[in-house]
Amino acid sequence: MIRTNLDRILEKGLTILLIIMVTNVLWQVASRYILGNPSVFTDELARYLLIWIGLIGAAYGSGKNTHVAIDLLKKNLNPKQQYIQTIIINIIVAFFSVLVLIVGGIRLVLLSFELGQTSSAIQLPIGYVYLALPISGSLITFYAIDNLIQHKK
Repeated sequence: MIRTNLDRILEKGLTILLIIMVTNVLWQVASRYILGNPSVFTDELARYLLIWIGLIGAAYGSGKNTHVAIDLLKKNLNPKQQYIQTIIINIIVAFFSVLVLIVGGIRLVLLSFELGQTSSAIQLPIGYVYLALPISGSLITFYAIDNLIQHKK
């Protein structure tokens, strides 16, 4: 139930971000080639939207189990070994997500706010861009833990 609702929210959120990014890039091209006066913020905004779409999209893909996987080993394992391998993989994913994306991401966000870093064109505090890391890490961790719970049933 929670997972289904979260999937729907992520689908809609990612769709909105993608629409904004496409519109932004179209405006960038139109302002440069049609109007002859390139917009100053569009390049930066497209870059930041791509970061958010990439990280949140990776979390969504992780939740849908559509991420890149190498299944050579899995094909050669019996069902019990596959079960154990799936558990180990989800534990490693959760550990990485917590340690690198959540803890490291929060430290990066706090440091960038503390230093007062802002983007050059739109003057956006960079901490808001880096906020995609702990959010993505939290989502990936949730999906990994939920996979472990569902896998034990």
